Amino acid sequence: MFIYNVTTHVAHTIHEAWVAWMQEKHIPDIMGKGCFTKYQFVRILETDEKEGVTYAVQFYANSKALYNRYIELYAPALRQDASKSWGDKTIGFRSLMEIVA
Repeated sequence: MFIYNVTTHVAHTIHEAWVAWMQEKHIPDIMGKGCFTKYQFVRILETDEKEGVTYAVQFYANSKALYNRYIELYAPALRQDASKSWGDKTIGFRSLMEIVA
């Protein structure tokens, strides 16, 4: 099992709208591609929130091939949509993890 983790720092000025967009649009768009079996959306605690709030979404894929399918076929357009929607009000990074035990 593979976990595609997206961590995003969100400016306070858009925080509530961004969370709603994630829950109502972005995460359903990603899950609708059929590459991931489940996800969890979490707020990262014990961080400096002076300039914003940090969240992570973890998407679970049964194989590396399904993850690669998402990255190759769907990720570019979805990332562009996020950039167009929020501009420089969010900063994110992505990582791929494999469950070992």
